[in-house]
Amino acid sequence: MESSSPESRLPVTDAVLRRLPERVRRAVEWGLSRWPGRILERVTAGSINVQLFDRSMTIAAQLFTSVFPILIAIASFTGGSPKQVNDVMDMPPRTQQVIDDALQSSSTTSFGFVGVFIVLVSATSLSRALTRAFAAIWELPRPRSRLVFAWRWVAVVLALAVSLVLVRQVLQVADRLRPPDVWHVLVSVGCDLGIAVFIPWLLLAGAVPARHLLCGALLYAVVMLLVRPASGVFLPRALDESADRYGAIGVAFTYLAWLYCISFVFLACAVLGQAITTDEGRLGEWIRRDEPAAGGDLSGAEVVEAPSASDNSVGGGPKRT
Repeated sequence: MESSSPESRLPVTDAVLRRLPERVRRAVEWGLSRWPGRILERVTAGSINVQLFDRSMTIAAQLFTSVFPILIAIASFTGGSPKQVNDVMDMPPRTQQVIDDALQSSSTTSFGFVGVFIVLVSATSLSRALTRAFAAIWELPRPRSRLVFAWRWVAVVLALAVSLVLVRQVLQVADRLRPPDVWHVLVSVGCDLGIAVFIPWLLLAGAVPARHLLCGALLYAVVMLLVRPASGVFLPRALDESADRYGAIGVAFTYLAWLYCISFVFLACAVLGQAITTDEGRLGEWIRRDEPAAGGDLSGAEVVEAPSASDNSVGGGPKRT
């Protein structure tokens, strides 16, 4: 196996190692010199750097307030049936009537172009949060928001909303093919892989090559093969129970908890993918072959801004230029 030199060790690791007894330190250094140890070290430092738990909750909340209103707006303007929105959102029977009434009474005039514009503008906060998260994961300079790149934010939010509908429809088609289980897995992995590569690639303006993003995206797609069936079983039950006990507020909290799990998986897989891709071992070298090094600048997309105090992290934050 490949080994790493002490010079390549992360500062936070050196600080911890210096406090260990000599015998324990030698054993830990030996473990960190192997591939699993190096990846564990990078994932731990990356999770601290990106503030994984806090960012997951932030993104989950913004998903809830961004994507769902856009789904309703799309259904209103395209004449989509309320059942399509209910299917995408896995609405329990108790809350389906509320969505049905809202969509049936909505139209392109009653919903209003101004209302759609406000929804899209507010939804771009999700894209900006994802941009900061991926910039931290890949140790890029923290980008400053600029209106000239607003189309990227809108494109990502719309892609997320539309993908929810398309994935459900494509999966229904795949279930009718033979063998259905194989096609279901292929379609699920393909859709999740595509969206997990597209989002950071577009938001970071190609500063991280798509090839470098594939590892984390593939991990996310594989994990979602387990998460999606589990959520299909437990989420409707949890929503019904929350609706019976606490009404609409219980449904909202249940959705937030579910979105938090999805956001956590999404960011955690990205952190693990970055650790594997940037590792100096053979696998990392194979992934990075014939590609410019990850961690390029965002000068073509965003203006560098010094990190705020809330974004400071242990073990080194995003590099400044």
